[in-house]
Amino acid sequence: MLPGIGFTELMVLAVAALIIVGPKDLPMMMRRLGQFVGKGRAMAREFQAAFDDIARQSELEDLRKEIEDLKRTNSLKQATDDLSSYEKDVNSAVMAQTAATKPAATAETPETESTPDAPSEAKPDAEPKGDPA
Repeated sequence: MLPGIGFTELMVLAVAALIIVGPKDLPMMMRRLGQFVGKGRAMAREFQAAFDDIARQSELEDLRKEIEDLKRTNSLKQATDDLSSYEKDVNSAVMAQTAATKPAATAETPETESTPDAPSEAKPDAEPKGDPA
């Protein structure tokens, strides 16, 4: 209830109201007082609800702005696009490397098999020993 008002103070107020208003009009006065307190609580509840609604709308507007910013920047989509293009580049480089090594491997294999008795070729970089002059 009210801070600083105990049971004894309320009893003193009740006795004073009984003496001032009288026993005949006291129930009507208490009813009006109850209606007044009820209206005050209803107004306070309505004010609190309006305040909560304004706060909720403010939060929703902030969230809406944040979502719009995310849609504009769309950094996740951009990152996945960059990653997929990088993946395509790596795949094409690997496929080109694989394709370049396959023909060389197939070209070397028949030569070694067809001429096993052929003498090994001398290195073209080797220089003859001694002076030809």
